[in-house]
Amino acid sequence: MKKVFTLLLFTTLSIFFAFSQDFAEPIQGEGIHAFLRRNNRSESGYYQKFLELNRDKLGEDQSLKLGISYQLPPLVKVDSIVKPDSKTNTTQQTTLGTGTEPLFGEKSAKYEIMSDRLKGACFFLVSGHGGPDPGAITKIGNIELHEDEYNYDVMLRLARNLLQEGATVHIIIQDSKDGIRDDKYLSNNKTTDPKDNQETCMGEKIHQGYDKKDVIKRLNQQCNKINALSKKSNAKYQRAVFIHWDSRPKSQSVDIFFNYSENNAKGKQLANTLEKTVREHYKKSQPNRPYKGLVVHPNYHVLRNTTPISVLIELGNMQHEGKDRQRYLDSDNRQAIANWLCNGLIKDYNDNK
Repeated sequence: MKKVFTLLLFTTLSIFFAFSQDFAEPIQGEGIHAFLRRNNRSESGYYQKFLELNRDKLGEDQSLKLGISYQLPPLVKVDSIVKPDSKTNTTQQTTLGTGTEPLFGEKSAKYEIMSDRLKGACFFLVSGHGGPDPGAITKIGNIELHEDEYNYDVMLRLARNLLQEGATVHIIIQDSKDGIRDDKYLSNNKTTDPKDNQETCMGEKIHQGYDKKDVIKRLNQQCNKINALSKKSNAKYQRAVFIHWDSRPKSQSVDIFFNYSENNAKGKQLANTLEKTVREHYKKSQPNRPYKGLVVHPNYHVLRNTTPISVLIELGNMQHEGKDRQRYLDSDNRQAIANWLCNGLIKDYNDNK
């Protein structure tokens, strides 16, 4: 009788756990991060858990397959506060609040504040180039891709992550039309309008012109905006983050690397913390691929002329036709970069409280 009872109990528990797990199927063109975001699991912690649960079901380069039902990681909150919903018999996340940022685009404008891990932290995020300056340009067939569009997409994703962790975030370069986009080929206006005015420096027209003096004026426009906002802020922890892609010969692949202002100890600490965090994530997600990122201290104008501790991040070689290209074309990879950088900024914040 005892054996029968044990067998019945085991069977009942097995059925319970089988039905308590959530499964969903991807839609055409959807990567893991977009799939998780659609299923209310946009925070960085869900990605690795999803890989653990579904590794045998994934296609090449961890792609999702249409018609396959994937197990979703259980909904959890950073501080593990969860509650059952009696109406649907499912577990719901408890959030600390909600927010709206129209710059993220219609699909991503609303976000939930999942934790207060960055409460009291203030970030100034700058996507490199913009306005009349597209940055690095590359072509895939007849499609022309501009660096500033990919800088902007990663920056928006990072901004959203930081807001979800309770931070104050100032988006310096803004585009009222482009939000977070999951497209491979991010469209731009500069091909048809060289004087593209869609992007602004927090509402101000980005300085025009193409010679060295004009470039400096554009950079000073960003620095002045950051410094003015920094002066008004009461936050003890303030960081400025500049996002770029590099431009090198097509044959040269470059891992994510970090630039800080020479003789700035806190800037060096920030760059090293971010590099270490990205290195750790590479080791988990791509164990057979060595990470060759760097921490360097070039004499960059924006790093020397911003009041907050700052870092300029180069995410890869825009011209490279291999892994670097895959890194920026795949929206899942752009989201992964944003997640990793967010984790690194949380670590830096905790180290400097």
